[in-house]
Formats: sequence, structure tokens, C-alpha cells
Amino acid sequence: MSRPDASGNVDLTPIFYDALETRSREEREAALMAALPEQIAHAKKAAPGFAQILAEVDSEAVSSRQALARLPVTRKSDLAELQKRMPPLGGLNATPVEKLAKIFVSPGPIYDPEGRGSDWWRTARGLYAGGFRAGDLIANTFAYHFTPAGSMLESGALALGCTVLPAGIGQTEMQVAAIRDLGVNGYIGTPSFLKLIVEKADELKADISCLVKAQVGAEYLPPALRKAMGERGIGVTQMYASADLGLIAYESVMPDGSVNEGMILDEGLILEIVRPGTGDPVSAGEVGEVVITTLNRDYPLIRFKATTRPRSNHRSEVKLALSLKGEAACVSLFSRASYLEPLPWRPVQVFR
Repeated sequence: MSRPDASGNVDLTPIFYDALETRSREEREAALMAALPEQIAHAKKAAPGFAQILAEVDSEAVSSRQALARLPVTRKSDLAELQKRMPPLGGLNATPVEKLAKIFVSPGPIYDPEGRGSDWWRTARGLYAGGFRAGDLIANTFAYHFTPAGSMLESGALALGCTVLPAGIGQTEMQVAAIRDLGVNGYIGTPSFLKLIVEKADELKADISCLVKAQVGAEYLPPALRKAMGERGIGVTQMYASADLGLIAYESVMPDGSVNEGMILDEGLILEIVRPGTGDPVSAGEVGEVVITTLNRDYPLIRFKATTRPRSNHRSEVKLALSLKGEAACVSLFSRASYLEPLPWRPVQVFR
């Protein structure tokens, strides 16, 4: 299949990022379950923290979701204490620190690794699904300071063959000038900062019509903002990622440029939905918390609950709650500001 770009030209690149996306649900599940025992064995052998956490686990016996559900859950809220006991990464890293590429610092403090492989965070897949292609010039406005978001999305963009402007956050006038002068056609960052850039361009009467695509995350995306950007010729998709797991889920665009309803779970993750505060999987139709097992060899998180801690400040946080319904998992993305008061949220679906 082919898709028209913003100018009406036909893009002959494939709709799918790779063959993994063409698998049936049964093929995908079989491949994930086949990889699971070896990944658990690897975590136990190479990551001293998991050697303790999974000490009583027979790796070869964990080849089904039922067996996986009997393993203990490691929570993001556990990381600070684990890292104090076994610095710097709580013994959850299978690759020694001296062989990693980067270490980031999140509030807590919590330390997060990045390995040396290409597209280590797997964000290229989500960017591709959002319409980003080799040759795009992208302004990456996620922070590059301490936290991994900037590096996370840059690595995916570079893996696609895009050129990256490492803009970071702030300095809206300079952002507008760079987009205009360089002909930047893609944006990566938060939806609220995209809005600020567009408003600053209007204030300066600067032509940034070159900007035609955006992938946003880390905040709630109001439907009205997506609609307003679309009316300006900027197609917006969103992705969900974390500093621990990298890409988790993402939206995709149709050949006509419209956005599919729902978010697609990344190919390299095993997702479970459990009752809050437990490791017990929910029944079909129940809402629960996300627990993920990753096939990452450097940082093999097994049954990891990535929900962030509540904070008593005014920075919104994105959280994820899901319920199983038939062939898909229904996901609600919503923001919680100070005092954990819920803001408007939008139900979509994460397809597995």
C-alpha cells in the first residue's frame, strides 16, 4: 500500500515497520512465550537483583501467562530502595554499568540505563507508525538533561534515517526561528509545548507551514488541540513510554492520514493487567494496572509495574489503566495533577 504525504505526493514506503507487525495474534503470543523462559534465565544469571527476586523460580517452567503471573511484581516505587541496597541500578541490569552507553536520573532519585544498541528504546517503531520517515528533519523538544526522553526519541529518529534538531525545551522564539529557517517538518515533544510553539509563531507572524507532523507524549493530548493542529496541517499522533521500559504503546496513521482509534502495544513487550496492589491478572472487562515484562537484554525487567509516584506539585503525570475486552486491551490515558484530581481522559484501545 502507499500513502499520500502532506503535499499529495505518494509515499511508496511500506505501511508496516517490519515483518513483526504482520504476525497474527497467535503467532505473536507464541513467539513471546517461547522467548520468555530464556529471558528469565538470562535475568537470573546476569542481573544480581533478579537472581535474588527470582531465586525460587524455575526459568524453563515459565512459558505461559499463567506461569508468569505467579512471579513477583517489581514496582517502580521499589527502585529507589533497591538501588540504595545494590547501587547504582538495583542489580536489575544484566549488562555491567561500564558497558552501558548512558545513565539517566529521574526524580527520586532513580537511575535508569541506556544500552549501546541502535534504537535501544524501540521508539523508531512508534515514530514510523506516526508517519515519520527517512529524510525528515525533526525538532526533538524533549529534555536532554538528566532524564531520558530526549535521548529516547532521538535514537528512534536516527534509526529511521531522520535528521534531528536537538532543541530541548524552552526558548520558543528560537524554536520558531529554527523550524522556519531549517524547514523542520516534524515535531517530537509534549502537546502543550507544541501549542506554545505554534502560538509563538502566530505572534511573530512566522511561517512554519513546513511543520506537518508531530508525535507527542508525557502529557494528555486534548482532542481539541489535536483538531486545532490538524486544521493547521499538522498531523498529531501520540505514544506512551517510560524511563524504565522505553516505548510501550503508540498510535498509527492510516494511508489517508487519519489516526487509527487505539494504541498499538510494542512488539517486544509482554503486557499483563493486574488488580491494583497485587500481581493477580484481572478477568475480562475489569480495569487494572499495567505490569510489563520486557525482552531487553541489558535491562531485563520481569513483571515490572511502571506507574510513577504521585507528586504534590503541578506537573501533570500520565498514567495508564487497562481492561481486557476480547482481542484487545482497552486503555485510558489520563493526567493527574496535584492532589491527584483526575483531568479529562479519553478511552482508546491497545491492540496486542
